Amino acid sequence: MQLRKENILIVDDDVNILELLQRHLQSWNYHVFKAMSVKEAVTILRDSQIDLLITDLKMPELDGSELIKFVSEHYPKLQKLVVTGYPSVQDSLVAIKSGVVDYLTKPFTKDELKSAIDKSISNNQIRKPNQSEDEQESSYGEIIGNSEKINDVIQVIERVKDNKATIFIKGESGTGKELVARAIHYQGKFARAPFIAVNCGAIPENLLEAELFGHLRGAFTGAETNREGFFQAANGGTIFLDEIGNASLAVQSRLLRVLQEKEVVKVGATKAEKVDIRVIAATNSDLRDMLQKQTFREDLFYRLTVVEIEIAPLRERKEDIQLLVDKFLFKYGVEYKDRFLKITPEALEILKRYDWPGNIRELENIIQRAVIMCDKIIDVAHLPEHLKYTLNFSKDKLEPLKVIEKRYIEKVLRATDNNKTKAAEILQIDRKTIRQKLSE
Repeated sequence: MQLRKENILIVDDDVNILELLQRHLQSWNYHVFKAMSVKEAVTILRDSQIDLLITDLKMPELDGSELIKFVSEHYPKLQKLVVTGYPSVQDSLVAIKSGVVDYLTKPFTKDELKSAIDKSISNNQIRKPNQSEDEQESSYGEIIGNSEKINDVIQVIERVKDNKATIFIKGESGTGKELVARAIHYQGKFARAPFIAVNCGAIPENLLEAELFGHLRGAFTGAETNREGFFQAANGGTIFLDEIGNASLAVQSRLLRVLQEKEVVKVGATKAEKVDIRVIAATNSDLRDMLQKQTFREDLFYRLTVVEIEIAPLRERKEDIQLLVDKFLFKYGVEYKDRFLKITPEALEILKRYDWPGNIRELENIIQRAVIMCDKIIDVAHLPEHLKYTLNFSKDKLEPLKVIEKRYIEKVLRATDNNKTKAAEILQIDRKTIRQKLSE
């Protein structure tokens, strides 16, 4: 009789249960794969196309609930059926939450198993997109979020936006320091004035001074004309100095003069030019540590930190993730697909669980990729593997045979109080062989 197209993987550490399930499944013409451990099951899943997973929960090393979590994220379309001899409310809740179609308690009849398998095979779950449009979006300029930490940042912005006090923004890479600087400028009364953003880490050290303050013709090799710097371009408005920790001590000295005297001297010039400017600086470096190492001027540090704004990393404000995801879905959905895309609750839950070492920039990159890879709805399958649930198998240390043999002989001798005759009987070797191996 021809086998059916469905492949079923059964996982149980009890060989009798495996054989029983195999007989039943083969009598219904299913193609069966067997595994006695989670590790063996994962190997089969990676190498074979499986349509249904039937697993026990209580197994050594890693139990079935771990396998269910792994499958739910790495193989989200794979149907799951639990068969267990030790039912519990907690296990049932975990199984249901992970998308298990049915939950059988041993012992079960052949008809009960058949019914559960038919239900699982025929179950075509429609994953509904997350209804994020029903939730109130919170934004301030380009800043997206309604968490307490973002609201604290916005309150500080409201207090400083209409004056030209020097502001220092600190936060990890990718947290949106430039967005905060732009909000300070564009939400205040100086919004019509210039806003110039300068990444101090992206400009070679030998050029940074001339780029910031301008230069005269002939001031250095390659200076063929007089040129205005970023400070002159931002006159009347705001200059944002990102990664200020990368500035050399010479640049720091000139910057201190700008903050103290409100004037700029071009490279190669002797006459100062007055500037009316607000300076906002930012870094992901620890400036206080740089003060200890004397790589950052203490007087400049206190001039820059009149008002400090600290942006929390994304892992500390995960309630903002959904709003950020909606923003990026709209942005890249319109750009790549000409429509607004959605995301399933399961995929969104994985995004909320992840710690985001790259912060908002990493989240944006992942959503951008997912939009490209999906058709209409972003699901778990469109997310990178490193975001999903992982299994940590214990790794057996590989050792030479002589080392293992020696360790076991010593163990037997200890157990027999160093009686070589008894040890030889247990090892099934003679006393001469034991003496020879010990001498080796």
